[in-house]
Amino acid sequence: MGTGESRGPGGWRWYGVERPPFADEPGPGEESVWDYPRPPRLEVDPRRVLVKIGETVIADTTRAVRILETASPPTFYLPRADVNTELLHAVGGQSYCEWKGSAAYWRVRTPEGEQVEQAAWSYPQPSHAFEMIRDHVSFYPGRVECFVDDERVRPQAGGFYGGWITDEVVGPFKGDPGAGGW
Repeated sequence: MGTGESRGPGGWRWYGVERPPFADEPGPGEESVWDYPRPPRLEVDPRRVLVKIGETVIADTTRAVRILETASPPTFYLPRADVNTELLHAVGGQSYCEWKGSAAYWRVRTPEGEQVEQAAWSYPQPSHAFEMIRDHVSFYPGRVECFVDDERVRPQAGGFYGGWITDEVVGPFKGDPGAGGW
């Protein structure tokens, strides 16, 4: 952390303010990812979330859970009951999140034979605080098509990150060029 920065229970603090000076100022109807908390907050999102490859629908829900974490675009987790799980196939590898626990990864294979490696992930046994995302799956918007209320989601930079960028969020975002110091 640089001069004047600290982390408190509500997230980043820069000279006693919520948002660092380099953060974009949100306009009407927008959210700054720098106002999101650390540890992350979960919230139910009733908007229609659609995930597909071409014409093949992988998931369609109005029961998503958004995870909001300082400096990252929201990540949407969709209930497995609203995911065509016949298209998901487990792949090797895992990662660990200090908040959520160990993640498992999934490839998507369409009936037409199109295959996308590591298109999705889940937390089969999330930590107690993130129990809400048990039996949920999230998708990388840079690998499959993701939509929130008909808006095509843009992927978070950096390859590893799975944040969903829509017109309602402003950054800069973790993963953007020059973001390595945060």
